[in-house]
Amino acid sequence: MSRRARRVRRRRFHVAAALVVALAAGATVGAKAWPHTGATALVSHASPTPEESTTVDPDTELAEAVKKAAAGHDGGVSVAVLDAAGGTSASYASEDGGTYDTASIVKVDVLAALLLRAADEGRSLTAQERTYAAAMIERSDNDATTAVWDEIGRADGLDAANERLGLTRTSGGEGALWGLTQTTAADQLTLLKQVFGVGDDLVLGADARAYVQGLMGNVESDQAWGVSAAGDGAAALKNGWLKRSTTGLWVINSVGRVTVDGRSYLVAVVSRGSATKEAGVDLVEAVAKAAVPVVSGAA
Repeated sequence: MSRRARRVRRRRFHVAAALVVALAAGATVGAKAWPHTGATALVSHASPTPEESTTVDPDTELAEAVKKAAAGHDGGVSVAVLDAAGGTSASYASEDGGTYDTASIVKVDVLAALLLRAADEGRSLTAQERTYAAAMIERSDNDATTAVWDEIGRADGLDAANERLGLTRTSGGEGALWGLTQTTAADQLTLLKQVFGVGDDLVLGADARAYVQGLMGNVESDQAWGVSAAGDGAAALKNGWLKRSTTGLWVINSVGRVTVDGRSYLVAVVSRGSATKEAGVDLVEAVAKAAVPVVSGAA
């Protein structure tokens, strides 16, 4: 190889080496000078923000909301709520847990049992049964409820119906004491799903559901408190209230369907230990108003 050829080869090598060094330096400088380009941007997107990486459990969110709403209440309270269209649900029970006296919310369950009984017999309700049904739901008439309670077979009949309806923690009151039926908010939500036709495994027929809904949507005005406070439109509900002779404290319950911005929500609130009926109503309404936003996404 000639001297001239060797000099050309050396010059080409030095140029190539310099180019590699320049490119490496340029990449380093570029990354510092323009931190939002190329690879740096990809690294940024690979690290989600806390809002993106944290998902709040609805039950946890509901617990926090209810504890604030029930602050100062010494008794127990439990709530279950469902977005009827979207399917999001949440439930909460205060630390004392257990079941709650139904008081008059059991009247919806008693009517459901009567409707199942009539369907099994292949018939519609009689005129007398319809009179009883309207009285016990719209006016919360106790005598009418006792008549139907006896007809369905009291606790045994209610428990048998509830097994079909999917209620697992509800048991009928002893003897004639239908108001001391024991239940949970979660079970009451299951019953509301049956009444309002939400979900699968519906046991009540369409006509029976429409009948109960109509009665619950026509309760007397002085009984329209409770879960209705959580809505901005017409509600269909049944309330229960009972002063326990053993403690002098009140059981206040409310179950039903409410609407917010045209969307339906099923809500069940049960409570015990209120010093007055008014305090219990305030508690139930505050809890209902706290619960619906949790499943509506407005919390």
